[in-house]
Amino acid sequence: MANNEIEKDMRYLQLLARNFPTISSAATEIINLSAILNLPKSTEHFLADIHGEHEAFLHVLKNASGNIKRKVNEIFGNTLRELEKKELCTLIYYPEQKLELVKANEEDLGDWYHITLHQLVAVLRDVCSKYTRSKVRKSLPEEFSYIIQELLHERTEDQNKAAYVNVIIETIISTQRADDFIIAICNVIQRLSIDLLHILGDIYDRGPGAHIIMDTLTNYHSWDIQWGNHDILWMGAGAGNDACICHVIRICLRYANLTTIEEGYGINLVPLATFAMEHYSDDPCTGFEPITLDKHTSLDKKQRRLTAMMHKAISIIQFKLEAELFHKHPNWHMENRDIISTVSLENNTCCVDGITYEMQHATFPTGTTLTDEERLLIKRLHHSFRVSEKLQKHIRLMLSHGCMYAIYNGNLLFHASIPLNEDGSLKEVEITPGTFLKGKELMHNIGMLVRSAFQQDSSPEDRQYARDYFLYLWCGKDSPLFDKSKMSTFERYFIADKALHKEEKGYYFKLRDNEKIIDGIMDAFGLTGQNRHIINGHVPVHVANGENPIKANGKLMVIDGGFSEAYHKETGIAGYTLVYHSRGFQLVQHEQFTSAEDAVLRGTDIVSTIQIIEMSNKRMHVADIDKGAELREQISNLNKLLYAYRHGFIKERERNK
Repeated sequence: MANNEIEKDMRYLQLLARNFPTISSAATEIINLSAILNLPKSTEHFLADIHGEHEAFLHVLKNASGNIKRKVNEIFGNTLRELEKKELCTLIYYPEQKLELVKANEEDLGDWYHITLHQLVAVLRDVCSKYTRSKVRKSLPEEFSYIIQELLHERTEDQNKAAYVNVIIETIISTQRADDFIIAICNVIQRLSIDLLHILGDIYDRGPGAHIIMDTLTNYHSWDIQWGNHDILWMGAGAGNDACICHVIRICLRYANLTTIEEGYGINLVPLATFAMEHYSDDPCTGFEPITLDKHTSLDKKQRRLTAMMHKAISIIQFKLEAELFHKHPNWHMENRDIISTVSLENNTCCVDGITYEMQHATFPTGTTLTDEERLLIKRLHHSFRVSEKLQKHIRLMLSHGCMYAIYNGNLLFHASIPLNEDGSLKEVEITPGTFLKGKELMHNIGMLVRSAFQQDSSPEDRQYARDYFLYLWCGKDSPLFDKSKMSTFERYFIADKALHKEEKGYYFKLRDNEKIIDGIMDAFGLTGQNRHIINGHVPVHVANGENPIKANGKLMVIDGGFSEAYHKETGIAGYTLVYHSRGFQLVQHEQFTSAEDAVLRGTDIVSTIQIIEMSNKRMHVADIDKGAELREQISNLNKLLYAYRHGFIKERERNK
């Protein structure tokens, strides 16, 4: 090692010496990091398009997409009956609820505690095998940390320690701490079964529990998100984009799903209800009747009528506000989507792309331009979104954990698409007036633009443009989150000709089964090596029709399998989890989840089918992934520090000095 290399890095090495002030401490860390390189790669889980289905999402986290059940089967094999293994799994998923049932029905509770605690320790020991003792220790609840560590590292097979272990178990029971201890162990098993969770967008809309999902992620140990179009819509609403606010409310009303918006975020829709009853009470609101998907949602005749009136009222306001933004930003090239200004109430017609069409119904009680009363209503709704503390907290969480794309361990993650030209080359998109970007630069700069909408140090003009741009990201032709010819909401509501309802997909979706084009995208994003992939969601995979989620000769994985109940008939399944562990990729295909209550009372689980995507004979270790590269760099720097100590560039010191 040359002295000039050490001199060049002296500033950094002096900072590093603060954490490792002696030769001994630096050498110990090198030994530790070198050992970690040889641990098996930990498990990553990929989910997409959850769409507010919180019960199914939470269950997938609790059962680690079936991984916990697989471990229980491997550990206990034929030594436990199938019913006993099912009961143990249910306990791990829902410990508090299951304990209540056990205590109500179990005759010899002491014996049950003794057997169950040994079983749980066996499962936890297996789950912990991929991690350092330090990482496991940090995952343990403080009050039980010492006891769990003792049980993990001592075995009853060792005759010298059998009595020691049994006494620990018996004392936990005799001191009436068994319930708390069981809950603690089950939570640690859940936590360590998924090391890193990747969400490829669309937490929001359709299902009733997006806010519950976000609350769960607030305390989740390790996760990231690549924003989806529905997430961006809610972020735009939270930023104060009035057209996005209308879209959010419209979608909630369309699916009769007001739980997230009213109960979750405290958005006051009474002004909208009052406005709708005043102006739309004589309007039949044909085509605006709510679609009730959630099995817990039932509306009586009056509720359906009010929902339809509110739905139409906010939709009409949405079309008017969108038109203003389309004309305000000609660089979006969306002026042709201002259809409402072409409506002829006398002739019952409108114009789409210069062609006149007859409308199914053309009742517009407030006209085709925004009224003062509508502006006042929007002002009130705007205020509700901006002052919702929980919504703003969840948006900050989205910003801190996410962006438009990410690269992990040779995998390029994004929600929907990368805009392409007809020949498969990267398409330049005008992100701000006069600024054209493509590929990686486009995705990065969109992410920065989104953040500027929430930054006080952005100029007022830049902040306002960023707020407006949320609408383009939601429905713009070249938006990486939309990438379709148009969003035909107006046509679907008002024009019978179904040819106008068609939203033609962009070239990414048409060409994504072409291995050469997928390779070109990965090249542009800097992915190298043989085992590289693109993973995204956004477009439901029609499994029922034979569509394969694995495309481009295994290089593209589309994991939108329809978590949302709205897509179950369309896809034939109820969601995917892609699992990437030390042996390779497995795609877990889920059937519809009944409920958490069923899972506890009857031991029902998500029925899953595992499809092996890409497996390796050589088990991957930490050294083979991104973390390994980081650790090797740290080891290299620590070796430089050792050299600096031994050759007098830096003097050793005690930690407390």
